[in-house]
Amino acid sequence: MALRDIVTDGDRILTKTCRPVEKFDEKLAKLLDDMAETLKVAEGVGLAAPQVGILRRVCIVDIGDENGLTELINPEIIDQSGHQSGAEGCLSFPNEYAVVDRPMFVTVKAQDRNGNEFTVKGEGLRARAFCHEIDHLNGVVFKDRAERMLSPEEIEKL
Repeated sequence: MALRDIVTDGDRILTKTCRPVEKFDEKLAKLLDDMAETLKVAEGVGLAAPQVGILRRVCIVDIGDENGLTELINPEIIDQSGHQSGAEGCLSFPNEYAVVDRPMFVTVKAQDRNGNEFTVKGEGLRARAFCHEIDHLNGVVFKDRAERMLSPEEIEKL
């Protein structure tokens, strides 16, 4: 495994739509392993392939609960309900936070690293993280969905 550099604000890759994964091979497994290590060191809750410079529909989520790390390849939200509004940040936008509306519950259909299809449900922070990372795969960043950016004073209180 290796740490990957995280792309930051201003890099056009963050605005591009990712291509689907078609080959489930060792190269994909290495990307997933590298992303997991990068996420852990960065102390984030999610990371999408474009954030490490790869335009593929791959993302990972780990909110630090009993579910552990979830790898999502070619994910799509197939159901959502409820509503939550709260502070959200992004590893590609260090020290920036915004108030973002997200669904409270989501169901995501995806593939695992071997190409097997599965569905996974998320509630609360997990739902927020799924939505945030899948947005990255569509060239959408949290600032695009922000109700408003948080001030430095508000960020300090987080």
